[in-house]
Amino acid sequence: MDVRPQGHDIIRTWLFSTMVRSNFEHDMAPWKNACLSGWILDPDRKKMSKSKGNVVTPSDLFDQYGSDAVRYWAACARPGVDTAFSEDQMKVGRKLATKLLNLSKFVLGAGSIETVGTASAGTGAASGAAGAKPKDLVDQAMLLRLAEVVNESTIALEQFDYARALERTESFFWWFCDDYVELVKTRAYGENQDSSSARVSLNRALSIVQRLFAPMLPFATEEVWSWWQSGSIHCATWPTTAETLEGFDASPDAIEGLDAICSVLGAVRRTKTEAKVSQRAEVTKLIITADTKTAKMLRANLQDLRNAGSLQEIEFIESDSNAEPAKVSAQVTLASPLN
Repeated sequence: MDVRPQGHDIIRTWLFSTMVRSNFEHDMAPWKNACLSGWILDPDRKKMSKSKGNVVTPSDLFDQYGSDAVRYWAACARPGVDTAFSEDQMKVGRKLATKLLNLSKFVLGAGSIETVGTASAGTGAASGAAGAKPKDLVDQAMLLRLAEVVNESTIALEQFDYARALERTESFFWWFCDDYVELVKTRAYGENQDSSSARVSLNRALSIVQRLFAPMLPFATEEVWSWWQSGSIHCATWPTTAETLEGFDASPDAIEGLDAICSVLGAVRRTKTEAKVSQRAEVTKLIITADTKTAKMLRANLQDLRNAGSLQEIEFIESDSNAEPAKVSAQVTLASPLN
């Protein structure tokens, strides 16, 4: 065995006795690591236990929120740290599982995938259909960011820090849904080379994200995996950075460019929200202030920005390229509402 999970209340009893007995009888340690969990605390910050009568029946929680939601709450508890019982956190877990289902429906509906892998191969459509590769800067930058998540999550799990792995994957997932998907949604439904880049990137990211979530959301991930892959996701290979970055050599400035695009899109969204208009409302003019380098990257990816923000005219104001890079800002002018 590599690890034994247990509570810290039995270190001097079960942990000690098992180690001693294994050493005497087999001349070897029974495991290499022990992963210690903390207490579960009630609303009064007291340890939950049968003797105190403050326990909650798990089956009722499974019926109300689903097994994945309860498992999500448990996975948020860091090893060795006490954690509060929280139904609010279970609601977040249920929302996350539902969002994963909806995202999978969108990605798989955006275009047909001609090459579907097996669970043993584990890559599924991650490498793309019919030799398609991520060629667009936005797509490559997203995959670069995902590769960082894969690396950090893998290291965290190897150190038994499942909460950190979940935190990094979840953070990327919500950014992916809120920013990247909105940027490429229109392009993904097209029929040109740029559309192929969007679709292969969406499918690759979906395959990898599903596998990253699998230890924490086993039932939701098994369901969405079955929609487009053979076998069980829990028999699939763990994602790697090499798989994530297959087929392209990304520019080191790619993530910086994507962050600038997302920053501008965020400014457009905030303006619409404050004006209490639909996010599909037309923007008659957008003025972007940025340093020369950032402005160049933005110009190279204007179409995704136009589509996501419903933009008409876009004007750039560039700062001195020799000065410190200016923070990207955007001035938004909405179309006049119809009377």
